[in-house]
Amino acid sequence: MFVIIGYVVIIGCIIGGFIIAGGHLGVLMQPVEILIIVGSAVGAFFVGNSMTVIKQTASGLAGCFKGAKYTQALYMETLTLLYLIFAKIRKEGLLALQSDIDEPHNSKLFEQAPSVLADHHAVEFITDYLRLLSSGNIDLNQLENLMDLDIETHHHEGERPVKAVQGFADGLPAFGIVAAVLGVVHTMESVGIPPAELGKLIAAALVGTFLGILLAYGFVGPLSNLMTQKLDESSKYYQAIKAAFIANLNGYDPMASVEFARKVMFSSERPGFTEMEKHISAARKAK
Repeated sequence: MFVIIGYVVIIGCIIGGFIIAGGHLGVLMQPVEILIIVGSAVGAFFVGNSMTVIKQTASGLAGCFKGAKYTQALYMETLTLLYLIFAKIRKEGLLALQSDIDEPHNSKLFEQAPSVLADHHAVEFITDYLRLLSSGNIDLNQLENLMDLDIETHHHEGERPVKAVQGFADGLPAFGIVAAVLGVVHTMESVGIPPAELGKLIAAALVGTFLGILLAYGFVGPLSNLMTQKLDESSKYYQAIKAAFIANLNGYDPMASVEFARKVMFSSERPGFTEMEKHISAARKAK
């Protein structure tokens, strides 16, 4: 929603300022310039990225137009789920979680966290490490290192579409110059035409530079920044889950373990301790 609002403000300010200054919108309507700039940038984008990254980029761009995923409500559900898992481990042992690990979508524990259950990667992250713990004696330091590497891999994988979008944005001003140069070439070969017509050709050529810079810094570049922020939020989510796991393996009780996770979260999404405690108490009663 804010992306659309931002785009409207950009267009309104630029076009409005141009009109107020006495400019005519017709001169900005240069479909050939757009074809050269955008078409060339898209071609370069395909040349410079694998199909996997292209698909990830499409998915990441779509996510920019959606609301925040890692909300306080999601974190609350996650903390509650982790508490219930740790409480069951403490009471019945790791083997009691076998059915929950193998079939999380049929698990009464995971059913109490529908938002978590809807996230395939989050469910996989939690169940994979529970499965690893239930398979035998795991050194705590090795497990923590493995979780760090897992999160680092997740983050690096998420950086690939971000860099692809940033590369696309970086190329737009250059292709705008290409369009402008081609416009100048066309103008130079038309020097025999009346000055009024020649002025239109020069204006059209300059529009190429204008469009390249506008698209880069007004439309595509900000999306790269937004994707980076969303990636950071995603990595922080898994770091919080990791903090809870490590605390629990260090012998802390379930409530203290989820408190470790709560303190890792960004302050903007972090629920209050009392709020978290009430939510967990309600889940225990509903269990």
